[in-house]
Amino acid sequence: MAGNLTFDALKQAVSEGEIDTVLVCLVDMQGRLLGKRFHARNFIDHSHEETHCCNYLLATDLEMYTVEGYAATSWSGGYGDYAMRPDLSTLRHVPWLEGTAMVLCDVLDHHTHAPVVHSPRAVLQAQIARLEAMGFSAMMATELEFFLFEKSFDEIRRSGFRDLTPISGYNEDYHIFQTTKEEEVMRPLRNHLFAAGVPIENSKGEAESGQEELNIRYSAPLDCADFHTIAKHATKEIAWQHGRAASFLPKWHHQRVGSSSHVHQSLWTADGTSAFRDPSGAYGMSETMRHYMAGLIKYAPDYTYFLAPYINSYKRFQKGTFAPTKTAWSVDNRTAGFRLCGEGTNAVRVECRIGGSDMNPYLALAAQLAAGIKGIEEKLPLDPPATGDLYEAQRALEIPQTLRDATETLRGSQMLREALGEEVVAHYVRAAEWEQEEFDRVVTDYEIARGFERC
Repeated sequence: MAGNLTFDALKQAVSEGEIDTVLVCLVDMQGRLLGKRFHARNFIDHSHEETHCCNYLLATDLEMYTVEGYAATSWSGGYGDYAMRPDLSTLRHVPWLEGTAMVLCDVLDHHTHAPVVHSPRAVLQAQIARLEAMGFSAMMATELEFFLFEKSFDEIRRSGFRDLTPISGYNEDYHIFQTTKEEEVMRPLRNHLFAAGVPIENSKGEAESGQEELNIRYSAPLDCADFHTIAKHATKEIAWQHGRAASFLPKWHHQRVGSSSHVHQSLWTADGTSAFRDPSGAYGMSETMRHYMAGLIKYAPDYTYFLAPYINSYKRFQKGTFAPTKTAWSVDNRTAGFRLCGEGTNAVRVECRIGGSDMNPYLALAAQLAAGIKGIEEKLPLDPPATGDLYEAQRALEIPQTLRDATETLRGSQMLREALGEEVVAHYVRAAEWEQEEFDRVVTDYEIARGFERC
């Protein structure tokens, strides 16, 4: 919850005319910022403790369609209000928007003011509390991959999303010259986010034409998810300001590499000691780390939906693309679903490589913490690391290959029902079902081109 603007500092900035607008935001099921733009004086005088929103904001799809079948809210329930309670510790400058600050909110029941358990921040907060009760804290970091396109969002939309030309013409992985040509977007993105209190480390070209990676320094889980969400939002806004489009769609073309969001994670004790490190253990791993990793691996099919929530998400899982297809772990091997990093050092950690660029970070981090906690509780043994090309590993467990498969593993997960609660699992099962239902009724361009004349 590391903002960079105190409430008193906000009051002073408003009095001096530096800030006139406060973005008061919640995080929706898709990991987007939704909310209101407050006149800063009104926020300070009246609304810094609470505002309200329609409760359908946590029961819609990407199109903001009011989906039937949720227990939490519906037409029959009248679509009432939620309370949005600003978390003032997340107050921050928004340097890429003139005279603007931002605050993130927790979502509460309008009548009882209890947390709305299926709201993404609440889902993650619950797992953080479980971990703290065990005497641990976590440090986590996410990598954001995305594509930059030559044209703007509006131009691409008017073309029917067919005129998609990346900002570069060749693979730019670690490429300094090509990324120099993209600095009109990437330099202000890095600098504005850093000025907003997001601890940006670097950006780089990724392994495809027009593909970028933005790396944020590790932090506590809730900070990590907040940073990820704000950075993703800023990427789109800053690209738009420069007449470009930034897309976090995991697989925008079947012949192009997809975009991921790898998650690095480790546990620490109350005295600041790594709970994952044991200098005498194999690869410097402690018994706690081995149990945690075993939980991540065993329950990966259960939580894959939270790493890959849409139909398109599963187009990314292909051999030879650096996107994993198996859940096995390996030592510094990018063909594995889980990679051991920092071997033998105090930075020893596990990287989950399954998540796509479209994941909601709060749900993804929460689900992984839940699986790791279960591994510790069950004292699960960790198999030896796999070696070589894991795409060809015959005995390794497969990642669910479709949204339909991931929906069923989520529905049947006793681990997640115990960790997240029945209500939360049922809510997101319905979200997954709806994505499949919507896709199943649509006739795609592929079907028409393939069969219009020849079938």
